[in-house]
Amino acid sequence: MLIPSRTCRFVGTHWPNVLGVTGLLLALATGACSARLPQAESQASQVPGSSLLLANLVIINARVWTGAENGLKPGDPNEPTAVAIAGDKIIAVGSDAAVQKLLGPDTKVIDAGGRRVIPGITDCHTHVISGGFHLARLNLRDAANRDEFIQAIGDDARTKAKGEWVLGGRWSVESWPRVVQPNRSWIDPVTGDTPVYLSRMDGHQALVNSAALKLAGIDASGPPDPKGGEIERDPQTHEPTGILKESATDLVSELIPDPTDAERDAAIRRAMKHANSLGVTSVNDMSQPENLDVFHRAEQRGELTMRITSYMYEEDWAKCISNFPSYELNSDMLRLVGLKGFMDGSLGSRTAYMREPYSDNTPDEPYPRGQLTAMADPPEKFNDLVAMADAKGLQLAVHSIGDEGNHLLLNAYEYAQRRNGRREANHRIEHAQHLHVVDIPRFAKLGVVASMQPFHKADDGRYAEKAIGSDRLKGSYAFRQLVDAGALVIFGSDWPVVSLNPFLGIDSAVNAKTLAGEVWLPSHSLTVEEALRAYTVLPPRAIHRGDVLGTIEVGKYADLVILEDDVLTIPKDRLADVKVVKTIVDGNVVFER
Repeated sequence: MLIPSRTCRFVGTHWPNVLGVTGLLLALATGACSARLPQAESQASQVPGSSLLLANLVIINARVWTGAENGLKPGDPNEPTAVAIAGDKIIAVGSDAAVQKLLGPDTKVIDAGGRRVIPGITDCHTHVISGGFHLARLNLRDAANRDEFIQAIGDDARTKAKGEWVLGGRWSVESWPRVVQPNRSWIDPVTGDTPVYLSRMDGHQALVNSAALKLAGIDASGPPDPKGGEIERDPQTHEPTGILKESATDLVSELIPDPTDAERDAAIRRAMKHANSLGVTSVNDMSQPENLDVFHRAEQRGELTMRITSYMYEEDWAKCISNFPSYELNSDMLRLVGLKGFMDGSLGSRTAYMREPYSDNTPDEPYPRGQLTAMADPPEKFNDLVAMADAKGLQLAVHSIGDEGNHLLLNAYEYAQRRNGRREANHRIEHAQHLHVVDIPRFAKLGVVASMQPFHKADDGRYAEKAIGSDRLKGSYAFRQLVDAGALVIFGSDWPVVSLNPFLGIDSAVNAKTLAGEVWLPSHSLTVEEALRAYTVLPPRAIHRGDVLGTIEVGKYADLVILEDDVLTIPKDRLADVKVVKTIVDGNVVFER
């Protein structure tokens, strides 16, 4: 094992001493840079008697959107049509004729057939191992009503041996004909003694059955709500309903047997295959500590087919900050750069922390404004933790959804700057879904990255106005307002909370349609090119790797995607249907349709 299990675990991070273009070309010319993945082991070669590099992979007959700020628009007659790759780097971008002299006897030539080529896609907020497990577990996302929901759970329970759990979920009831919260009475008859733990789609609450509650010792007499969480109870009988929110989910989830190393390794392989099929070449992963072992094993075996930048979630920040760093894990394919934390919960669970109470509260609601997490409460203590991490040079990625949660998190980042001076960590707010309008300019002023998930807008748009009223929506999913204010906005999915497909995210950011098909907050939308940049060009800048990743330019790593449809020119109502033909990572074809 790379790192002991269930302890405070870190990999040393200092921002990479990345090479500039000149250095990259020099490295290629001397044969120092070669692909690391098994499928392209050959060194870059040269024309005999010349310093000219030969390509081992060339893409021709393409429409190349480089992402570079060169003024070229799609359809421009000067738009590149070819890309040449030697080893793991791009060595030429231009016309088909320009790359002919780079062809050698062993060069692989890909004829793109006039299709669009874009830089590799980065998903800026994933849970890779969880997503890999989710691909093999019960998925309730598409259950259309209560009957389908119950039947799917019962069918899965019947496949379980004694002692096994029904796991998975990602359920949501917001699109059902009758929107009603599930409870254990629905599923007890079809699950019996088989324990059930099914996360809501946002991961901030779970549905469990009576068997699971019994294992956890939760009944009408107790235990009390843990700090930062809620055991939902019947107001008359005090019996648990089977819904656990936020930290209360730990009371049951900690009883689920840990996966084996082999099961975790299989999960990352499933996850990478799925990601590559969608054009994803890099992820920013919000990682549980034990995931670092899995990532490291995959890298050591040469199995990584996407770049992983990890933010490790650990509740005891103070202990971990003081122990940092313990290990070096800072390669081109795998890096740990900082810490993940939580300010609050989610809108769907009504646990996101708002300045004013939720508009649709019930009279007996114990937390009318949502909740700060135990980590963030009190805010003064959290401010000190942020300043400690900032002084250590760690990049922070903190989940915050409610308007007051975001306000307090911006305050914490501002406090760290006052105490430590302005640093180049580019701390992040993960989600930044609901903002006070006056807080929007603070992102650019403080250098805070808005790491957002546009497909969440499609989901939340079905019920957000009911939850918080129309006035507070002025700062909700404020993509346009943040970009216009100069903030660095990057996009991801939060997979497996929602689909990993980036084109669903682009569609949501551009077309502003909810999952119910209604247009919601269209004035907050971006152009197609702006949304695409938030998935390609801008994410590497947020992690200080913009000089080697993010655009199709000479000297950068060869991470590229060939699309079936031209995302930049097709009718906007087809954006969600764009498919990937080939995905190239580090100069290697890792997916082809």
